[in-house]
Amino acid sequence: MATGPGLRTPTYNHKLSGLAFFVLLAIITGLAYFGLIRFLLDRWERIPEWQLPPDFQPQTTVSVLIPARNEADNILNCLESLLRQQFPAHLLGIIVIDDHSTDDTARIVRELAHPQVRLLRPDGPGGGKKNALSHGIRHAKGEWILTTDADCLLPPHWIAAFVAYIQLHDPVFITGPVVFTYEPQPLERFQALDMLGTMLITGSGIQSDTIYMSNGANLAYPRAVFLEVGGFSGIDHLASGDDMLLMHKIKEQYPGRIAFLKSPLATVLTPAVSTWRAFVQQRLRWGTKSGTYQDKKIIVVLALVFFLCWGILLSPVLVIFYGWMGLLPGLILLGGKIIADRQLLGRAARYFQREALMRHFWPSQLLHILYIAGIGLLANLVRRYEWKGRKLR
Repeated sequence: MATGPGLRTPTYNHKLSGLAFFVLLAIITGLAYFGLIRFLLDRWERIPEWQLPPDFQPQTTVSVLIPARNEADNILNCLESLLRQQFPAHLLGIIVIDDHSTDDTARIVRELAHPQVRLLRPDGPGGGKKNALSHGIRHAKGEWILTTDADCLLPPHWIAAFVAYIQLHDPVFITGPVVFTYEPQPLERFQALDMLGTMLITGSGIQSDTIYMSNGANLAYPRAVFLEVGGFSGIDHLASGDDMLLMHKIKEQYPGRIAFLKSPLATVLTPAVSTWRAFVQQRLRWGTKSGTYQDKKIIVVLALVFFLCWGILLSPVLVIFYGWMGLLPGLILLGGKIIADRQLLGRAARYFQREALMRHFWPSQLLHILYIAGIGLLANLVRRYEWKGRKLR
């Protein structure tokens, strides 16, 4: 007759097999993430830093579009940074599209009364950033459209850097770095560090033809190409997506002609949001468009990061079934993420001269895991959010 320990052996072996499966899954996932980050870091180093050619002679006309809704506190600083651009005035037009503001945004622009600055307001009660941009593009006279946000500050050679690249390389879509300014609050420091990593991934992804991301605060494309691809048609039902979804449309028609402008001359500054509620609403706005991506590469990358973070958070559940050894898969995932992210963010912080932010790496790691898991889930379940006083989806 079998003994008691003998009777428990099949169950024990079954537990070991189950734990081994989760450990193997964690190793594969962790290595995939680490490999992805190492690949992107390698590609980042291959992007040459763009500088203005010494013999640069601008010849391209440009319209800078600034959609603005309730930006009375920011619009004047943004416009002043544009009016300080080292770029010929006869080649530049600046258009502020007032997206039905309820504050003094329009009045401030009117009172500026500068001949290079036009104020427009879309007809009808409808609103939204895409509608504002479409209205501005219809009235733009420049060959190229540059877009930024009303709370951004532009370096003095921002336009010149884009135009020099345009004239030498003939792209059809360019995106540049966006860096957060911040107050010494944990949430703002997290956003600033997270955005540095996002910019490195953006540049590396475009350079390697793997991940195509962009930010509407720093974009450029020919007016004729925007009209040729139908503008925002097909994506106009979404409140967000004036950057990445348009980028994907243009990429489908013009493969190989998308560029990232890696240069301090082209780096835009914008403030981080200061409250948790605003942060959640902002990231929901960014995340809700992910369900419309057609590019399988970016979907795979987003899924990898999402499941990595959820794997870390759910790993304590395995303790119920496997004892303390059940933490092993989560520790493997966490270790791989920490090693990879420290390399990614460290490289980005050095390039953008924000090394001091790396002192906040550890709390930012915890926030990043919670943010990716939580917002990633909400963005696929909750399609409605509030932004600038509007309820959107």
